[in-house]
Amino acid sequence: MSTRNSSAPAANAAEPAGDVVALRRSVAAGAVGVFVHWFDWAAYAYLAGTVATVFFPAEDSTTGLLAVFGVFAVSFGIRPIGALVFGPLGDRIGRKRTLSLVIFMMSGATLTIGLLPGYDAIGIAAPILLVVLRLIQGFAAGGEFGSAASFLAESAPRRRRGFGVSWLEVGSLLGFLAGSFVFLLLSAGLDEAQLTSWGWRVPFLVAAPLGVIGFVIRNKIEDTPEYRALEANDTVPSSPARELLRSHKRELLQAAGLMAAMHVPFYAVLTYLVTYETDHLGHSADSAALLSTVISLLGLVLVPLFGRLSDRVGRKPVFVGATAALLVLSTPAFLLMRTGLAGTWAAGLLLGAILAAILGTYAVWSAEIFPTRTRQSGLSVAYNVTAALFAGTVPYLMTVLISATGSTLVPGPYLMVFAVGGLVAALSLKETAGCALLRPEDVREDVRAAPAERASA
Repeated sequence: MSTRNSSAPAANAAEPAGDVVALRRSVAAGAVGVFVHWFDWAAYAYLAGTVATVFFPAEDSTTGLLAVFGVFAVSFGIRPIGALVFGPLGDRIGRKRTLSLVIFMMSGATLTIGLLPGYDAIGIAAPILLVVLRLIQGFAAGGEFGSAASFLAESAPRRRRGFGVSWLEVGSLLGFLAGSFVFLLLSAGLDEAQLTSWGWRVPFLVAAPLGVIGFVIRNKIEDTPEYRALEANDTVPSSPARELLRSHKRELLQAAGLMAAMHVPFYAVLTYLVTYETDHLGHSADSAALLSTVISLLGLVLVPLFGRLSDRVGRKPVFVGATAALLVLSTPAFLLMRTGLAGTWAAGLLLGAILAAILGTYAVWSAEIFPTRTRQSGLSVAYNVTAALFAGTVPYLMTVLISATGSTLVPGPYLMVFAVGGLVAALSLKETAGCALLRPEDVREDVRAAPAERASA
């Protein structure tokens, strides 16, 4: 089995029609789950005030809102536990089964939230059930990324692997935008009483049929060629988590560095920047929300283009270039925001383009550095531990640091810290674009010319 680590992947040949159809089917199966997850995430975040009114005592709206955000944070905190369950499970029983299981759990919990009676109907049981359902969602979400990224990386033709895996982030951006759009429609079409009475349920109920569609798609797909090669050669690991920690700690740390360099700018640019504009720059909420939407739309275009670029020139040049740009331009971008609305838009779009380059490459590169035997475990643990530590804390830490220092430039140096971490991880890695995903430890000596080495190589 040949593994190519050169920094200049061969130019893409024309893909057979069957490969194109298979890639589209794989993208749909892989991306639908992250779409559902981020749709739910956006809906819950935007409807936080209404959810607080429905599920917590009306006497203290501030306490209720804090409780809703506390439930939101708890769902992040449980994700590493879900990763420790679903990551190794996917390495033992296959990508297809965990993909189907996590979307079933996420969609079922989301539907149940949409049907849940409020505090006025069932009292303290309402917030307790809300917490339980959000915990189920967070637990299942802990298995979504690792399952989907492993599946897409192993299903895509190797010369288009970066492009294929990049559609995971297209799915997340689409889900975020769809959740925001539904909220805007509800806000524009319903008064406060209608929104509190029944309108808030709509996004959660809409997510249910989306989840059913995703479950059907995922249930009909075949497992990946690489995983089927493990089964055929009787090399499916019995304890992938132990194997990961024993033999692949370096790869785990490298993937964590790549992912932390994605998580922090993602939440800083797409979520915290809205608060920053209104609280520290004096811009209207509508203007801030519009910029966030435009940045997301820009990402929808640029992310797959950067994924495709990484197939042509390599993961390393694209990711190193993006994190170097983040290191050099983060603080100047926040200085530019001080010059007015035009400067804020220019800086926001610049940061959005840098983020798109990171989003287009981090997942496929992370997938390629792990052997097939422990790929889903490694991706799940690295992604969700860094998300729990660094992603959900961005708005809180930015607020605390700006308050403590009195400087509104704090987000710039904060982003620089994680850019350095991403650069260190990237520079320690070899180029993997176009490499074979099966490693010597994945197959027996006598069958290393595995059937998963596809003709697209």
